[in-house]
Formats: sequence, C-alpha cells, structure tokens
Amino acid sequence: MRRGLPALLLAALPMLPASLPAAAAPEPLPAAGAPEQVMATLYDAIDRLPVAAEHREGYDRRLYKHWNKGLNGSDGCNTRKEVILAEAIEAPQVGERCALTGGSWLSKYDNITVADAARLDVDHFVPLAEVYDSEQTPWSPERREAYANDQDSPDTLIAVTAASNRSKADKDPAEWLPSDATYHCAYAATWVGTKLRWDLAADEAERDALLGLAEDCPTTVVAYDPAP
Repeated sequence: MRRGLPALLLAALPMLPASLPAAAAPEPLPAAGAPEQVMATLYDAIDRLPVAAEHREGYDRRLYKHWNKGLNGSDGCNTRKEVILAEAIEAPQVGERCALTGGSWLSKYDNITVADAARLDVDHFVPLAEVYDSEQTPWSPERREAYANDQDSPDTLIAVTAASNRSKADKDPAEWLPSDATYHCAYAATWVGTKLRWDLAADEAERDALLGLAEDCPTTVVAYDPAP
C-alpha cells in the first residue's frame, strides 16, 4: 500500500567533499504534480525552523479530527489501520472491517519486533499538542484534520509499540528521545522534516536539543515536501 510520495529521506552519506561550502544552499528536487521536495543537511534544516514560544492554552485533542476514512474510503480501513498495513514488514491478513490477523512490525522507537497489531499505536511524529503549541497562526479545522491523517508523507504518522508511544506522550526532543539510541539521528531529522513540512515553529529548548543531536549526525539528510 502506498502512503504517497516520500516526504522525508534519511541517509548516512559519505562525508561531504571539502570543496562544498558548509552553508551551501540545498537544491530542491522536483516532484511532478506536487510541491517541490526540499533537501538539506540536518543543521541547515534546523536553521530553517521558525523559533517561537509555545502556546498550550486552549488545546483540545478533539480539535484534530482523527482517524478519518483513510486513502481508500471503501476498504473499511481508517487512517490508523492503513498506516499499520503500510508499515508491516510481514503483511497481516485483512478481514471484515479491517480486522488484522498475523503480520509483524518493527517499532523504531525501541527496536522491538511486534507480531500483534493490537500492541501498536499509530503515533503522530510531532504530537498533536506540540502541533498546537507550534502553529504560527491558528489552523483551520480542515488543516488540522489533514495533519492528523497525513499519509501523503510517510513520516507524519508512525506505527510503534504502545509502551514507547505512551512514554513519549506529547514531549518534544528536549524532553524525550527513543530508547534505541541508533535511531536518534533519524528521529531528529524526521521531527525537523515534519515541522518544516507543516510550517511549525520550535521553541528555544527544542531547537537547542536538536542542534545537540545534529552534532552527532553530520551526514544526516532531511528531505520534505511542503504540505499544501
């Protein structure tokens, strides 16, 4: 099952040639029929984030309608189930009303292989409360629903163990990182790419934490498609 064009690419690349200026502007990659994909080093991507104080007052999870009927409104699978199906490393059997049997998944937050879809949560990579905190101007209900069910990027939503998702809750990278340290570079890049995709701000503590992670991720690349 496709979840749309790739919105974030993470790669451990060979060290950049000495002749490439550190501040060189990344070249966008065209994507037919969609906004141009933007690529940048992790450092450069962090520098693109607007910096602003968070504003939690008035937040209600119900402002972000989820899960909707998903990409295929006739298959009986809502967005959550479609993400779980798309991320399976061994496909489950799909029964009536999208009941899932069998299959396996790799939870990237804790590097645990899961063989029961009931043990999975579908996490908003940037949590809904953090999105609310980071909206530069209040979003419309339609935009909030679009974020909450975003399958045009493979990175906005991720299937992980329920335990790791609940440990993360609504924390940003200044407050929480995955227990699997080998995933930290990818986690930072996915977080930054998702915020850039949706034009979300970062607060000072969050930005400092991301820059600290970037020191250990000099070859990590972020790629994202700006959301419509």
